[in-house]
Amino acid sequence: MTDHPRLSIGLPVYNGEEYLPEALDALLGQTYEDFELVISDNASTDRTQEICDKYAARDPRIRYIRLPRNIGAAPNHNYVFTECRGELFKWASHDDLYARDLLQRCVEALDERPDVVLAHSGQAVIDEDGKVKVPYDYGLATDSPSAPERFRSMLFEPGGDDFYGVMRADVLRKVKPHDSYHHADRTFVAEITLHGPFHQVPELLYFRRDHPTRAERANPSKRSRCVNLDPRRAGTLHPTPRLLAEYVWGFASAIRRAPLSRAERRACYRHLATWLASRVRPGAGERVEDRTVDPALLTVSVDALVAGREGRRA
Repeated sequence: MTDHPRLSIGLPVYNGEEYLPEALDALLGQTYEDFELVISDNASTDRTQEICDKYAARDPRIRYIRLPRNIGAAPNHNYVFTECRGELFKWASHDDLYARDLLQRCVEALDERPDVVLAHSGQAVIDEDGKVKVPYDYGLATDSPSAPERFRSMLFEPGGDDFYGVMRADVLRKVKPHDSYHHADRTFVAEITLHGPFHQVPELLYFRRDHPTRAERANPSKRSRCVNLDPRRAGTLHPTPRLLAEYVWGFASAIRRAPLSRAERRACYRHLATWLASRVRPGAGERVEDRTVDPALLTVSVDALVAGREGRRA
């Protein structure tokens, strides 16, 4: 590994022993190799440290950091970014899978399009065993040249895992760090869209794993999810209405901070007002993971695309 890798991957983890080895194999087996992988262990109590030490000993691209206490998922995501050195950055989840060409295709897209601030790929939900459960089309207009239109799509269109795309680190430093109120990841990505368009590589290269211990499923209520993001949310000063109000304010403050013209800012505020006035946001009550899918569409072999899974092929 060079002293100045082009890309940094930040992997925050807490008690990830079940799926972490698969994720590390998938990342270390990428065709694009000029990266560092910084793992921030949030004081795990399982075998996470043992696994990370083992992988770090055999691949110099890995830097393992163990925090003395559990600071929560959101602060850990923010912390691992501050430890990264690349001009490009990507968060990785310990339980997801990544096709071999994911990083290569995303970096190529950013190199070809200087105006693009984030690149991601086609994606699908997989189950505990890595079988495709729900492939889904990306319907957001984040590739629009219009900042208000990109912002509008983040308000009204469901789906998208752009939080895990490859981003320009200098843009990421300009936005407010990830917060811990309800749907804070959505407002976070919405603010990034106000800095420039995204690009979706038209290949299925990212696989988000749905399993019983995933944070969203292990913490079914809004408050419990926010406490998982940051333990300081457990107090009585953080009732659900406040967490929802912060979500709305997150969009408004993102508009205020973004480098927009007056006309663009007004348009974004109008979209936000329309969204607030609407009775039901399309797709708001639907989990992508729960969609009914034609079995004929479930033909993708994750084992054929992801490094480390070769021996699992049928």
